[in-house]
Amino acid sequence: MTTTGTPTTIDEGTLAAARTAWEDWRRERTTTLSAPHGWLSLTGLHWLDAEPAAVEGLPGRWTSVDGGVDVTATAADGIVLDGSPVEGTVRVGTTEGAPGTLVEVGERRVEVLQRSGNHALRVRDPQSPTLAAFAGVPVFRFSPRYVLPAEFVPHEQVQDVVVGAVVEGLEHRYRGVGLVRFDLDGPQQLTVFQGGTTLFTDATSGVTTTGTTRSVTVPTTPGPVVLDLNRAQNLPCAFTDFATCPLPPVENRLTVPVAAGEKDPR
Repeated sequence: MTTTGTPTTIDEGTLAAARTAWEDWRRERTTTLSAPHGWLSLTGLHWLDAEPAAVEGLPGRWTSVDGGVDVTATAADGIVLDGSPVEGTVRVGTTEGAPGTLVEVGERRVEVLQRSGNHALRVRDPQSPTLAAFAGVPVFRFSPRYVLPAEFVPHEQVQDVVVGAVVEGLEHRYRGVGLVRFDLDGPQQLTVFQGGTTLFTDATSGVTTTGTTRSVTVPTTPGPVVLDLNRAQNLPCAFTDFATCPLPPVENRLTVPVAAGEKDPR
């Protein structure tokens, strides 16, 4: 596929820069995933009810309420919010779809979050077996084949995009800003979200790569761009069962293989 104004080949200088950026990205990914309270530290995801209840492995009692979660504890329970021990009942506010507020319980961090109107606790433990066993994400070798001339075509108006999630019954909402069009064993295109992120699956999904979804960042300057699929990366659900990752929109489920980027780590 040749799009208007889009080069049909990638020059050697661009390829060299892409390889260097890929190597930097690999090091940064290892550092980020090795963080003591990062995605590999997850050890539990607990959905809350409107009645106060104990949560397995955690002190106190937790309740889903309008606008957040109420936690009831004594100072002896060792629950800390914003640097202060929780005594009595304290409300932890939540925002739909946003990263949750972190509550300290010893060396653990309990993320209080809201998804599709439901409240949950996600436990981050630096002693997680997944984190202890981490030795880097398996990846395909860098390949010039997947550094692609492409075109970003912005939408005339930003579009609301609703997708499913790895947790049944949940939804994720995005703002679609345009399409990236490219050729990979034939003409392809992907919907791109605000911030330049796109989510996709391909013919390797569930075989050599994760069966849920991967993401890649797309330049959102209208016109010719370079799409580097070597930097396709896993979402947290590839590493843990305690994430609530989105699934790609239907139009982003490619039927061709993208044997590039991160492989299935499990």
